[in-house]
Amino acid sequence: MTDQKTTYESAGVSIQAGDAAVELMKVWVDKARRPEMIGGIGGFAGLWDAQALTSYRHPLLATSADGVGTKVAIAQAMDKHDTIGFDLVGMLVDDLVVCGAEPLYLTDYIATGRVIPERIASIVKGIAEACLVAGCALIGGETAEHPGLLEPDEYDVAGATTGVVEAADLLGPALVRPGDVVIAMASSGLHSNGYSLVRHVLLDKAAMSLGQHVDDLGRTLGEELLEPTMIYAKACLDLARTTQTHAMSHITGGGLAANLERVLPLELTAVIDRSSWVRPAIFDLVQECGQIETEDLEQTLNCGVGMVSLTAPEDADAAIEVLAGHGVRAWVAGEVAAAGGARPGSVRLIGSPGR
Repeated sequence: MTDQKTTYESAGVSIQAGDAAVELMKVWVDKARRPEMIGGIGGFAGLWDAQALTSYRHPLLATSADGVGTKVAIAQAMDKHDTIGFDLVGMLVDDLVVCGAEPLYLTDYIATGRVIPERIASIVKGIAEACLVAGCALIGGETAEHPGLLEPDEYDVAGATTGVVEAADLLGPALVRPGDVVIAMASSGLHSNGYSLVRHVLLDKAAMSLGQHVDDLGRTLGEELLEPTMIYAKACLDLARTTQTHAMSHITGGGLAANLERVLPLELTAVIDRSSWVRPAIFDLVQECGQIETEDLEQTLNCGVGMVSLTAPEDADAAIEVLAGHGVRAWVAGEVAAAGGARPGSVRLIGSPGR
C-alpha cells in the first residue's frame, strides 16, 4: 500500500490528451461537412437534417460498418497515419454505392493504447479528406484510450456510414440480365483486405523490410503496402445515373468471384477473363514469395480489380468513359449469361493474368 493518490491519468487515461486531440482534429472535421450537417464535433451525437430526404419520393436508407483490418499495423510500423482514413472511408462508402446509395455521413471510432493528440489528428485528417473525395460528411466520432488492452502506440479504427437511394433506382440482382457486361474498375493496390496473409508472406516468411526498395514496385515495400484504398463512390453514382448499370460489386475480402456472386441472380452465371487486365506487381510478389496457388490468391486479394459493374452491353463504352472522367481506369472483363450447365449464380475465371 502507498499513500499516493490514484487518478484516471495514473491508470493510463489522459483526459487532457483527449481534449487536445479534439482541438487538433476540428479543422479537418470542419472541411468534411455537408449543408445538412447541424453543429460540429463535441456533442454527444451528430445531427443531420432529414428534411433533405423530402426531395425523395421513396427514400431507402442504407448503412455499412467496417474497419481496415491489420493494415493499421503497417501504418504504425511506418509511423504514417494520415492515409489509413482513406482505407476506412473506402471500405464503408463503396459498400453503399453498390446498391446505388449516395453516402450522406460517416462516424468513426478510434481505439488506442495512449492518446497522442497529433497522431489522432493525423488519422482524422485522412478520414476527413477521404470523406471529401466520397462526397459525405464526417458527422462525429469517438476516440477511446485503452491502456492495458492495447500497447501505447497501437490503435485500431472503425466506422459506420449512412446513405440514401430512391427506391426506384435501387440496384441489385433483380435487374441483371443475360448479356450484361462485367466492367472491371482498377484497384489502387491491395486496398484493405488480406493484410494478415500479405504481412505473413512478405514480412515474416520472405523477411522483407518495409524500407526495402523493390524494383518491380518502383518504391519501397512499405510505401506500396500503405497505398490508400481507391474510393469509387462518386464515379459509381455517376455511372448509375448515366448508364444502364444494373448491379455493382465491391471487391473486398473473398476476392472477385465471391463478391460478384453476391449480386448475381441464381439463374445466371458470369465469366471473367483474367487476360483482360495486367495484374499489378504487388500481387505477383505476394504469390511468388508465398508460393500461393492462383485460386487461393484470388480468394483473398482483389488482384487488381476493386469494383465491378454489371452494365447493359450497349452502354459499355459510355460506362468506361464516365469512369475515366472520374480518374477510374475501367475495361470490359467478362459477360453474364444464362447458367446452362454452369453452377447457378456462379462466377468463373478463365485465362491467365495479363502481362
